[in-house]
Amino acid sequence: MVEVRNGWVVFQFFRPRAGQVDLVGDFNGWRTGQLPMQRDEGGYWTAALRLPPGSYRFLYCADGRWFCDFAAFGVEHGPFGPDGVVHVAQGPDAGQDSRQSGSVTPGEPDPEAPDSAERSRYTNDV
Repeated sequence: MVEVRNGWVVFQFFRPRAGQVDLVGDFNGWRTGQLPMQRDEGGYWTAALRLPPGSYRFLYCADGRWFCDFAAFGVEHGPFGPDGVVHVAQGPDAGQDSRQSGSVTPGEPDPEAPDSAERSRYTNDV
């Protein structure tokens, strides 16, 4: 599941028995290990990051196995199968704040971030 809110893209993936889940996509060169997700007590893995306006393809890599997010904004066929798609719109009408393209220091409190009290546990800037 993917949601874009207040300039943040929030990714959630349910895989309660996974030991490690990475968010992987064209926004990070499809490299595992760069955007690790954090697991909650209910088995959901979460990552939140800021992306510039545009469309992005992504997958989840759980314990070395790749998974498409069929609940994303769409699904497109990639070279190795289906990829999830997320669209980040431009402008204030899209729910983005003025800091969308700026940098946020990891661990810095941000009242606009989802779950801001725990933001430093799962937030990445790209």
